[in-house]
Amino acid sequence: MPITRVFKSGNSQAVRIPADLAYADPSQELTITRLGDVITIAPATYGMREAVALLRAMPTPPTVELHDRIEMPARPGD
Repeated sequence: MPITRVFKSGNSQAVRIPADLAYADPSQELTITRLGDVITIAPATYGMREAVALLRAMPTPPTVELHDRIEMPARPGD
């Protein structure tokens, strides 16, 4: 089991994550929770509210491409 130490980074505490435990994407957002002396670091997951906020923050396209309606043949039994 790897061991690391807490160190000061500005006004916060920081922990070095050893390379063999590090996430592949260094820009990955993480959540940190604490229960007593146990601190858990996990990838951030988003609920529907956050997903909608992220979608609304996306830029709107300059133009919208319109398509002609496609008439579908009737299926047997319809």
